[in-house]
Amino acid sequence: MADSAFLPLPFYLCLIAAIVTAKQAWEARNKGWGIPMLAVIFSACVWYPGDAIYNNYTEYVSLLGEAPLVDAWWQVLLFFVSFGLFVPNINHRINGKLERSESHVIGMIKDNTINRDDFQKQISSIAALLLIPWILLMIVALARTQFDFMGLFFPYLGLKADPWNRTRLGGGIDSLLALAGYLQIMLTALFGICFALSKRIHIQILTGAVYFLAVPFYVFDRTRNSMLAVLIPGFMAFVTFRIHRSLTIKLVVMFLGLFLLQGWMKFVIENRDKASIVEAYQQGGTQDIEVKSQKHLGLNMLEELGFINYFIANGTYNVNWGMRYFAELVNPIPRVLWKNKPLIGIDYAIARGMAYGNQDAANGGVAASISTGMIGQGVVNFGRFLGPVAAALLMALWVAILARQDLMSHDIAHLLLYAIGLVLTFNMGRDITLLVIYPFIFGWALLKIFDSGREKFHIHAT
Repeated sequence: MADSAFLPLPFYLCLIAAIVTAKQAWEARNKGWGIPMLAVIFSACVWYPGDAIYNNYTEYVSLLGEAPLVDAWWQVLLFFVSFGLFVPNINHRINGKLERSESHVIGMIKDNTINRDDFQKQISSIAALLLIPWILLMIVALARTQFDFMGLFFPYLGLKADPWNRTRLGGGIDSLLALAGYLQIMLTALFGICFALSKRIHIQILTGAVYFLAVPFYVFDRTRNSMLAVLIPGFMAFVTFRIHRSLTIKLVVMFLGLFLLQGWMKFVIENRDKASIVEAYQQGGTQDIEVKSQKHLGLNMLEELGFINYFIANGTYNVNWGMRYFAELVNPIPRVLWKNKPLIGIDYAIARGMAYGNQDAANGGVAASISTGMIGQGVVNFGRFLGPVAAALLMALWVAILARQDLMSHDIAHLLLYAIGLVLTFNMGRDITLLVIYPFIFGWALLKIFDSGREKFHIHAT
């Protein structure tokens, strides 16, 4: 826990800015962009002010000195202010023709739309269509694991299979393996949402069976981002639309579920360096008191922002003027087609002391990659002033994209896409990257395919 005596003035200004922008978002909740804006504000608060409160801020001061951290707080403040100014304007430019519409998500909660026959008909049709790519993907996964059915679907009974294993840089068919991995995340999350929303028994059985076959692959993995991506959308859909009780009851269920998830994720942290999660689960986990007292790792984006300011100030790291964002943008291009495709974040990992071997190696020349954080990523791209503004602009664009899904969610496929995107927003706190939002992008592509076949399958939006 941080000692408040060491928290400078801009920390408190950040809290005020977060409250003001959250109030702005809450007042716009019926306009589509309010809820996604709240999701971004919550994420930024966890990754930055939350870092100072959860972790030992005095250690950050001892490690870096006060100046880089004070600069970091001013940058977080600039992000909040810029974000609050950008969102309404960016949304108007992107969703101007839809601005007269109100949030369908809010309307569905008020009107209990989930019980309508046309809503359930759409859920049934979408679930049936999702089944085809999921079966095809699982056939490939089984073939790549020598038909390790237990390892793929029941990892808690043995050892977990890994059909999409690849090197950090990639090569050959690695881009296709990455694509398959993101598709699997997207399909698993969508089946979870369909299971939560469906009220037809045969669709509940179908989506429930697929979901509970697919989700252990992520629950018994080491990657918390993927775990959140497949567990939270369906859970939140269930709490939001299936619990017809007071807001208090919904909040109690939500916090209970998140408490259980937090407990499991802590178990993963305690054991992932000692054995596979499956082995740790079967053995009851570590009994080392010191290890069990560890906090969640990775919630330190304020610290990374301090490091970035420190390195820029002493000349050991140079602002790359958009090259990091460019590397993120061209990431979908397979390395087999572009051998010298820019590397994502390797320069910062080297600055952080992670150099290992040479950059031609499969690991990219680093022992580990280091997330720069939503705001820090902007700073490494465009400097200590323009960087937070650039990050705010990108997140305002993301809010407008999610708002569009809400305003169009009379078509339930957009609602499913909205749910996935809203959850992925939190993971973007570590970096604004396609590597996080690929499930959303592939879901959008699947939606376009679904739209093109709408007339053939006689599926109509409500």
